[in-house]
Amino acid sequence: MKIRPLHDRLVIKRVAEETKTSGGLFIPDSAKEKPARGKVVAVGEGKRDKDGNRIAPDVKAGDEILFGKYAGTELKLEGEEHIVLREEEVLAVLE
Repeated sequence: MKIRPLHDRLVIKRVAEETKTSGGLFIPDSAKEKPARGKVVAVGEGKRDKDGNRIAPDVKAGDEILFGKYAGTELKLEGEEHIVLREEEVLAVLE
């Protein structure tokens, strides 16, 4: 199934965090937090300004980003967890 987000929305797939600390300890599943890092799967066309001109988004499909802990709306697509969020909820693009 293909998905095309509208306006300035993005579809994100979470990136798995490390299960081992730098000191070599393993983190149990019960102590893990959901990662606030993900890969952009799809990008909308961008929002419009007050004159009706489209503003292109700064992120593109394939970018790895950081986002807020409670940002976006979670959904399942073909059995996989995804998040739909607005571009303004993106904190940073990892390079």
